[in-house]
Amino acid sequence: MRKLTRFGIFTISCLVFAGCSSTKNLKPGQVLYTGAEVKINPDSSGRIDDEKDVRNTLKGKTRPKPNKSILGIKYKLFFYNLAGEPKKPKGFRHWLRTKMGEPPVLLSEVKLKYNNDVLTSYLISEGYLQSVVTGDTVVKGKKGKAIYTAQTGDRYKINSVSFPKDSSNLTNIINENKENTLLKAGDFYDLDNYKNERIRIDNDLKENGYFYFNPDYLIMQVDSTIGKSLVDVRVNLKNIAPDAGIKPYSIKNINIYPTYSLRRDSMLRKLEPVKYNDFNIYDNRNTFKPRVFDRLVFFKKGERYNRTDHNRSLNRMVNIGAFQGVKAEFLPLDSFNNDELDLNIYLTPLKKNSLSFSVTGTSKSNNFVGSEVKLTQTTRNLFRGAEILEVSASGGFETQVSGKSNGLNSYSFTTEAKLTFPRFIVPFFKPESTNAFIPKTIASVSYQLLNRGSLYSLNSFKGEYGYSFKENQYKEHVFNPISVNFVQPIVDEARRQALYDSIPGLNYTLQKQFIIGSNYNFTYTNQMEEERRNNMYINGSVETGGNVWGLFAKTNEFGDRTVLDVPISQFVRLEADVRNYFKLNKKVTWANRLNLGYGYAYGNSSSLPFVRQFFAGGSNDIRAFKARSLGPGTYKVPDNIRFADQGGDIKAMFNTELRFKLVSVLHGALFADAGNIWLRNEDTGDGTAQNPGRPGSGFKFKNALNELAVGTGAGLRVDATIFVIRLDVAFPIRKPYLPEGQRWVTDQVDFGNKTWRKENLIYNIGIGYPF
Repeated sequence: MRKLTRFGIFTISCLVFAGCSSTKNLKPGQVLYTGAEVKINPDSSGRIDDEKDVRNTLKGKTRPKPNKSILGIKYKLFFYNLAGEPKKPKGFRHWLRTKMGEPPVLLSEVKLKYNNDVLTSYLISEGYLQSVVTGDTVVKGKKGKAIYTAQTGDRYKINSVSFPKDSSNLTNIINENKENTLLKAGDFYDLDNYKNERIRIDNDLKENGYFYFNPDYLIMQVDSTIGKSLVDVRVNLKNIAPDAGIKPYSIKNINIYPTYSLRRDSMLRKLEPVKYNDFNIYDNRNTFKPRVFDRLVFFKKGERYNRTDHNRSLNRMVNIGAFQGVKAEFLPLDSFNNDELDLNIYLTPLKKNSLSFSVTGTSKSNNFVGSEVKLTQTTRNLFRGAEILEVSASGGFETQVSGKSNGLNSYSFTTEAKLTFPRFIVPFFKPESTNAFIPKTIASVSYQLLNRGSLYSLNSFKGEYGYSFKENQYKEHVFNPISVNFVQPIVDEARRQALYDSIPGLNYTLQKQFIIGSNYNFTYTNQMEEERRNNMYINGSVETGGNVWGLFAKTNEFGDRTVLDVPISQFVRLEADVRNYFKLNKKVTWANRLNLGYGYAYGNSSSLPFVRQFFAGGSNDIRAFKARSLGPGTYKVPDNIRFADQGGDIKAMFNTELRFKLVSVLHGALFADAGNIWLRNEDTGDGTAQNPGRPGSGFKFKNALNELAVGTGAGLRVDATIFVIRLDVAFPIRKPYLPEGQRWVTDQVDFGNKTWRKENLIYNIGIGYPF
């Protein structure tokens, strides 16, 4: 208690010292600026809507900003004063003063008239057309603040909106789409809406050939003299709009330069073009087949220009993955005297061959490897149709370390060849896609060797043929109608039975497995919109094995359908992964994930094949438990088992993590994980002592919540943008394998106890964020 009291006195003393030191180095006559205060209609009983938000917005627009503070302590100014004037422009004192500290912000830096104008302008833009803001300063000792008083008056609303009345083609287009106007009678006057309305009209005109039109050619005339705090809005075309801006243009010639560079510019223009459909192709090297451009360029000769085809063409040329430079140039014929444009497309190809190296981390716990390094050889335009061949080799690892055991490690080696065609290839059918994204047909083959220490290894051979296409920038679909996976386990025969006896359920998984089926994956994400405060990621997948393709398999003497004398796996597997990233501020993000999975095995199979099972525990999963050691259900693997490999047919998992920036590239995290896996049917074994089954492994909906494991912990991450290295330490606070009523173990947490630390602390090392 005495130590705690001393610590409290020391802390309070530091805070008092930091507060007092903020003004001690000021020169005579200098006053420290402490910030702005905003008052709205203080002498009136009338209140405005959202007054608190408006006041905070006005305060945020004042300049300068006062020195940064936490709990009223100007910590950066404290460091600045603590460092003093350094004798040379380097060293610790210079770093502390310039990097950790900041000089005092003085009241003399406040420009009242400038701030008055800025705040008044903002209020007018929000509809307070009669508003006036006046500012003054108040000084107390060596500190001072600015006080701004806003008299807003009434907020004006729109009474009516009218559009041009003449009969020109341009105004007809404006009037045809006026139902989509952003200016509605009864809405508050809002300057941003007027700006956006001009952009909306410009978009409508661009879709109808008005290539040179500009939103600045429109004027919004506002009449505020009609009384009752109402305004009439008239949308008109400015008289200064040039002739080129108010007439529609059509496409004359489409010239494509597929191997363009500045060095070859003059030579390419002298070539005799290859004429293909509506295109003139200038390429003496015949680098691409002409039909490639049918899928890239949406314009046709003689049609009117429109912005949709313009954007779709650019997006496709960028996303096809064959060009490092893309430029579309629209040039008027005869210096704007007629209404035709030539379209010149300049494309600079990427190198034919390239070699890349990457370091990545997996995020799904049913993958074996937590992190991997990958070397990829890429060959582009393989058959002159913008195809891409990627041949890669990768090695990965997943590791956890706890106080009572050695590191639990898995190693893998994978090699893969993937050939991507930038179009749909479907037998007897030629589907067309007209959106901005290139559809892809992908054929791949791969081999993976997974090593689980000295216990066993798995050889996995896989081949897939399917399609990948983006519905828009947020939604992506991947459909593989053909997916074949053959898994060959390698187990020391002398140790096989002992291994099966020590790890219940392993005898069902370490068997030859032949999976032939189909799969579909859907992904939605808006994470590319970094300006959003709330981002989402949703992934859903469904996979079937041995259904349609199983009809072509042979039946052996046991009634099993087989291929190459190996029974095929028959199952349906569903999984959903939903993530939310909420930015509390610029430096703090609250991340959440919900991961659900369900598998149904039938026919030949009593459970999902091992490489399709769900697992719980691990560095990207429920981090307070060893990799794949949790479950199924309330079953607990004996402590002496290093590699548990407890798979299940059903999974439920929830993760929540508070991520925050500490300093530079060093980030911290506080997290909690909850979840478990279950078998669809209880594993009862065969009734022998060698195979007693796994009591409590079956799923019962009414018991599911009571059988969840919960862990919590903290982590450090080095986030250098191009890679993330992660160290998390976690411990369980709920153990589902304990008797009911004893599963919460928060009362047993004791960091000072060596035995507790040895039995409960789990260290997770990984590359990339866990989700």
